[in-house]
Amino acid sequence: MLPTHGFVNGGLWKMDLLLRSFHLLSRQNPPPPRTNQEIRIHHNLLVMGLTKQYLRYVASAVFGVIGSQKANIAYVTLRGGEKGRYIAAAACEHVFIWDVRKGEKVMILEGQKHEVTFLRPSPDGVSIAVGYEDGAVRIFSLLNGESNVSFNGHKSAVSIICYDELGARLVTGSKDTDVIVWDIINECGLYRLRGHKGLITQALFLKDKNLLVTSSKDSFVKWWDLDTQHCFKTIVGHRSEVWGMVLLDRESRLLTGSADSELRAWDITYLQEVKAEGEPEEKRGKIELVEDEDEGDQEDEADEGPEERILSCKKVGSILREARDRVVSLAADARTGVIACHGNDSILEVFRVLPEAEVQQKMKKKEKRARKKAARAQEETGEDAGELTVKRTLKDEITRLTHIKASAKIRWAECLSCPGGELKVALLLQNNTIETYSLKAASTTPTSSKTARLTLGGHRTDVRTLAFSSDNLAVLSASGDTIKVWNRATLQVIRTMACEYALCSLFVPGDRQIILGTKSGKLQIFELASGSLLETVDAHDGALWSLCLAPDQRGLVTGSADKTVKFWEFELIKDGEMSHKRLTVKHKRTLQLEEDVLCVKFSPDHRLLAVSLLDCTVKLFYTDTLKFFLSLYGHKLPVLCLDICHDSTLIATGSADRNVKIWGLDFGDCHRSMFAHDDSVMFLQFLPKTHLFFTAGKDKKIKQWDADKFEHIQTLEGHHREVWCLAVSPSGDHLVSASHDKSLRLWERTREPVILEEEREMEREAEFEESMSKGDIPVVPGEAPGEAAPAGKKTIETVKAAERIMEALELFKDENRKMEEHKYVCEAAGKQLPPPNPNPILVAFGNISPSRYVLDVIRKVRSSELEVSLLVLPFSYVPELLKLFNGYIQQGLEVELVCRCLFFLLRIHFGQISSNQMLLTVMDQLRTNTVAQVRQIRDVMGFNSAALQFLQREIESREEVTFFAEATGKLKERKRRRTKRERVVLTIA
Repeated sequence: MLPTHGFVNGGLWKMDLLLRSFHLLSRQNPPPPRTNQEIRIHHNLLVMGLTKQYLRYVASAVFGVIGSQKANIAYVTLRGGEKGRYIAAAACEHVFIWDVRKGEKVMILEGQKHEVTFLRPSPDGVSIAVGYEDGAVRIFSLLNGESNVSFNGHKSAVSIICYDELGARLVTGSKDTDVIVWDIINECGLYRLRGHKGLITQALFLKDKNLLVTSSKDSFVKWWDLDTQHCFKTIVGHRSEVWGMVLLDRESRLLTGSADSELRAWDITYLQEVKAEGEPEEKRGKIELVEDEDEGDQEDEADEGPEERILSCKKVGSILREARDRVVSLAADARTGVIACHGNDSILEVFRVLPEAEVQQKMKKKEKRARKKAARAQEETGEDAGELTVKRTLKDEITRLTHIKASAKIRWAECLSCPGGELKVALLLQNNTIETYSLKAASTTPTSSKTARLTLGGHRTDVRTLAFSSDNLAVLSASGDTIKVWNRATLQVIRTMACEYALCSLFVPGDRQIILGTKSGKLQIFELASGSLLETVDAHDGALWSLCLAPDQRGLVTGSADKTVKFWEFELIKDGEMSHKRLTVKHKRTLQLEEDVLCVKFSPDHRLLAVSLLDCTVKLFYTDTLKFFLSLYGHKLPVLCLDICHDSTLIATGSADRNVKIWGLDFGDCHRSMFAHDDSVMFLQFLPKTHLFFTAGKDKKIKQWDADKFEHIQTLEGHHREVWCLAVSPSGDHLVSASHDKSLRLWERTREPVILEEEREMEREAEFEESMSKGDIPVVPGEAPGEAAPAGKKTIETVKAAERIMEALELFKDENRKMEEHKYVCEAAGKQLPPPNPNPILVAFGNISPSRYVLDVIRKVRSSELEVSLLVLPFSYVPELLKLFNGYIQQGLEVELVCRCLFFLLRIHFGQISSNQMLLTVMDQLRTNTVAQVRQIRDVMGFNSAALQFLQREIESREEVTFFAEATGKLKERKRRRTKRERVVLTIA
């Protein structure tokens, strides 16, 4: 019956009918268009000349990963929650916030494309900085999970992030050996520090001084003066890479861990403080420290020889670790009372830094024992022992507290001090697990207790097989020790069952049981309702590589490394004395072959059986008689995967030689051979009722192909390691893939069409952006390369921002030219004519002036990208921009932003600007106007600051309370005076 909604809908109905006919002719069977909007999309595609419609698959979710191995973990606080309850862990490109008590995921900080390599919470606990593999840094709010600040300056993965005490600055280190200091408040980079020759392993701000200390794989520890942005001291006392660093004892001691079993201690003396207080340049308030007997050679004490102006750093001892390998991570709690370190094993060593009072008490006991010993010696020998000297060693200040034995190798450790002297320790393990422990740090013999273990959300080893249930609602994943069944909609684990090393799997028709093929050649049958193992069948003598359900759903076929293919039928038998029956499989036939079987597949019409062998061939047999039909040869390496399309006309094979071949099943002719992946093709599967298929490879990519047109349709990128397997849902709407990065990814088919030309263009843009990110750091003209350099880097965003500024300036010039022409015409005509129509862009922005439009474009550039965008800007646009800046400052518009741009342009184009006679007048006006405006802003800020201080005093006098910051300052001043008074008394005495 024809629709009666008018001529338009009637025309759309006819177009819908035409499109249905088109899909039948092209052997495609996507869901038929139902809405007028979908029909219009199809019509547009036909008008554009496309002969097929492909629907786009997009990433839907990441699950199955608890903590990525490339990044660390950290304790965070959510909405004033309990301290030590929440842990942030990297999960590929995302960050998951886990509730340790409930074992649940409470927040996801979504990344974009690149893997997370480091994360660090801010001192106030409100935000968290996340570093990525491409060198970018993003700051997320822990209140709402959004990211509003991002920095891009490194060329490779971020390896370390650290906040200063106030949380206003951020320092990042990277594999590119650079250290960058960022201003979080202004959202811009301050400077780049160069000097290291290896990956940056640690960077620490000093609290009360504008100093920075960094360590690297180049075996050096460098001290940087951030006022002058140069390295003033280098510690060269390590024989190998420095992997970790902590500051102890109010930043008067540095502890470093390297690739050997020693933790080296360095005493820091701030020379400016010593000279100011009139004391000799020695360590104040310390008993003499001596080297332990087992601390190694004197060459470790070597220190670089430049003149020490700011501080001196002297090696005073070392602590021997139990482990003999390198330090993987070295952590300390916020109060630096406890130090934790570990190597590549499963043992975390915990040390305690004793307070000065305990050290003095310990030294008194040591001196008392020495006196008793000397007295006994004097009684025995009758000789006077002379003057008694007791030397203080590093072991007297740092003692071994305990060690924690984890259930697997430790990847990262994090410590947190809690009220009551409790120490909480979180461990990220290498088997995709997070464990938390608790101990009393103040106890003499503390014992650690395990408080939580996060394991439910992922597998311990790589997932090797996936399967969908027939109703598309459940997903099966199996690894080397467990099976997990997931709810596809909620991504929650429904069942977890222990199993042998699984290689292949499937749901039994009815979705009540599952069958696994194992590495030992067994078939394991599990019941989903109870999660129990029903039966284990010794099916083969070698690894069972492949399972395939028969098209009639009455049985299955298995292929193994024992060179046999076996046919099995489902049967229901009575389970002992129980009244109900259980499922089992009964062996019916065996096909003996000459090589190991890697993959088996029935044709959907149940006529043929395809078997791929270790000799790089695929052999086809008749299912009923098992007679040989065809041999498909052409691959140079073994065929690891194959599939047959729904109408049994095509077979596609994927091989370790990185190629995919499409064959006809009628005569076994190869229709096309396509280079599919940059590494082995691990999995291949056709979409139901289509000739489209997906492949997964070791090159971390999943690709969609058209077997009729031999075209590459789409590439699904997201995995960060080899993709082992994938599964297509029976409806074709969803994909699930598993990778060596421990993650499972869900992909969803949308209604958005894929246009191949646009896909190729997007790939070219991605290649261009990648090549640009690997380019050189921008160099400021006229400046010689040194230790300090600009913080930003040239990216596709900065180039686009520069283009937008150039377009805005061109629009400004065009509008000015139009107005001048209009003025000239009016003067020639002797009368006032109507003004020309403004540019549509200006009208769209609310009829703003061209100069205001330029300012709006500059204001919309990200603060972290502004300077690099101006650096990309050609000098021909600078004179016009300087004239505009003069007008903005006169009007008082965005004075701070304009001054920042102005000073940067003057610095990079100083020679050209100063030699341009036309700009002298403009520069003179800029000097006068800028100084006046900056003074005015400074006066306003000073007035506001004085007013706030006045209000503070008024509130304190009325409420009889003291603000926390002021109370802290007064307490420090009181302590300083008391210390100085005690020092004077001791001197007089």
